[in-house]
Amino acid sequence: MITTKKQIRIDLRILLIISAILTMIGMVFIYSSSSVYAMEKFGASYYFAAKQCAGLILGIVAMIFARKLPLSFIKKCAPLFFFGSLGLTAMTFIPMFSQRIHGSSRWLNLFGFGFQPSELLKISLILYLAYFLEKRAHKSSSLIHTYVPLLIILGATSIILLKQPDFGLTVTLMVTAISMLFIAQLQLKHILIALAGIIPAAIALVLFKPYRLKRILTFLDPWSDPQGAGFQIIQSLIAIGSGSFWGVGISQSKQKFFYLPMQHTDFIFSIIAEEVGFVGSSFIVLLYVLFLYFGIKIVWQLKDIFAMLATFGFITLISLQSVINLAVVTGLAPTKGIGLPFISYGLTALVCNLAMLGLIMNMVHDESI
Repeated sequence: MITTKKQIRIDLRILLIISAILTMIGMVFIYSSSSVYAMEKFGASYYFAAKQCAGLILGIVAMIFARKLPLSFIKKCAPLFFFGSLGLTAMTFIPMFSQRIHGSSRWLNLFGFGFQPSELLKISLILYLAYFLEKRAHKSSSLIHTYVPLLIILGATSIILLKQPDFGLTVTLMVTAISMLFIAQLQLKHILIALAGIIPAAIALVLFKPYRLKRILTFLDPWSDPQGAGFQIIQSLIAIGSGSFWGVGISQSKQKFFYLPMQHTDFIFSIIAEEVGFVGSSFIVLLYVLFLYFGIKIVWQLKDIFAMLATFGFITLISLQSVINLAVVTGLAPTKGIGLPFISYGLTALVCNLAMLGLIMNMVHDESI
């Protein structure tokens, strides 16, 4: 009979194998999808693939570092990490440090090094919420000691992210945070009150920002403006449809020839579907389903409250991002600017995703000693 400690380590190995497969798939298709664009802009077809390889190396270092840190140290530093990353994210409002891309100020450029601080904020918010909820476990029904401070934390995070603006990440993080509150067994009426406030606020944010409303209208009928707002999603659907059952073959995509924008970042799945078809696409979707399944299995086997909540937060965040990305590229949701975890091009995102895996390994190891 397999013991609980042995079972959780088996589940962790499977989770790591799934993540490794997704990362390798990402490497292949980042090169395939970006080669034409990279050759045109930088004179080297492997430009983005090489940079992603550098990100992978940094990510492995980050994963090992996160795995080796004492769990007690992580708990103690969770508030400092959160407020530090929140401050770095707020620095994107300062023009001398900010790097504006695609109309958003989400990147910092410090000493010639560019990165996206909101990726760090994702990790730190989950760790801080786990720390906070563990500390308040005996006061979980308290409005003043638990509920109000949580609203302030989530409100401050949302305001800074929306100011960039990054509506997609705000929604993703808030859904993840509320899921953590539910798992932490906070009073349901308090969670419902929070939702009652968040939903009208989200509707208002859409209605008062014309470009967000335009995204909604484009999502409902992209063919109303096929050469303008609807162009990207139409090209995405053409790519997916062109793949048929078996695909046109790896590196044989036609949509990557400047038809589909963001073909190696947010819309990389469209190129994958074109090149490997329904079969290959289904395999990738299955990997994400298995990632969620084994991640949740690990969560239920953890006894430490902090470890359980943090691991649940990481698994939920990564899974939610993958669902949103797949929904966007298939026309089932408005565009959000969220990449496909482990697969889409993005150095900071890859490093942080691997760091989250390192933290999960850390918590499993601490539990199974």
